[in-house]
Amino acid sequence: MSGAAPDGLGARAFVALQYLLPQHWLSQLAYRLTRSRRRWLKNALIRAFVARFHPQLADALQPDALQYPSFNEFFTRALRDDVRPADPDPAALISPVDGTVSQLGRLDASWLVQAKGHAYTLESLLAEDAPWPELFRGGAFATLYLAPRDYHRVHMPLAGTLRAAWYVPGQLFSVNGVTAASVPGLFARNERVICMFGAGPLSFALVLVGALFVGSMSTLWHGEVTPRRPRRRCDLPLDSTCGPLALARGAEVARFNMGSTVIVLLPPGSTTWLAALAPGSAVRLGQALAQLT
Repeated sequence: MSGAAPDGLGARAFVALQYLLPQHWLSQLAYRLTRSRRRWLKNALIRAFVARFHPQLADALQPDALQYPSFNEFFTRALRDDVRPADPDPAALISPVDGTVSQLGRLDASWLVQAKGHAYTLESLLAEDAPWPELFRGGAFATLYLAPRDYHRVHMPLAGTLRAAWYVPGQLFSVNGVTAASVPGLFARNERVICMFGAGPLSFALVLVGALFVGSMSTLWHGEVTPRRPRRRCDLPLDSTCGPLALARGAEVARFNMGSTVIVLLPPGSTTWLAALAPGSAVRLGQALAQLT
């Protein structure tokens, strides 16, 4: 769940309610509803969504919202090839999504900033003590939030080859700013899918973080990773049957079936974030975020 939440007392109630809600059951309900092909239901869902969030349909390959067979196919709609060109500088790390910068910067050893007054560790995010966390300690990170109105496919920020992937079970709190500022260790608590890539000597990671009402997360290689039974940590296969393990910069790699957050991880000394970027900055797929050093 990625929509706006009220401020003040309403915000505290919104966060407190999430501890009580049957998060996975509600997300499974959203999964079923958003995949319904009953015309009256999917059209009602799409019309309500468009009226509430005003997505930019002119960029879509199919701009007529009601032509999609289901709400989920509307939500994960493809863009026209010409609307998100990648930055032409081959040394630029590009945004993998349309969204908003929640946080970005350098890791303090293993610590990442979640929001003012909140931080969490690389080990808790990756659900590993070694070997992967060792690559990124003291490195760089960017947390990118996808609002409901945004495009919900995830693309490669750099060319690279999939080296490892795994699923980590967890809760399904909302990931909007109100919840991020209130729930300790939010991104290390929520369900997530982690993909590790190699680009020559450089390694980088994309962490897909689930959220309330996120019916599922899928990758190019594994299809739908969530919802998952049983919900326990598991390695995902390196299988090129469904897609090549080596992908170009800008290639599609994953989808959120409902919105959430992507965290990009880079090793120390590899990149410099562009000075214009800060928490709250809007970013678009293909836009330069950092310079490789």
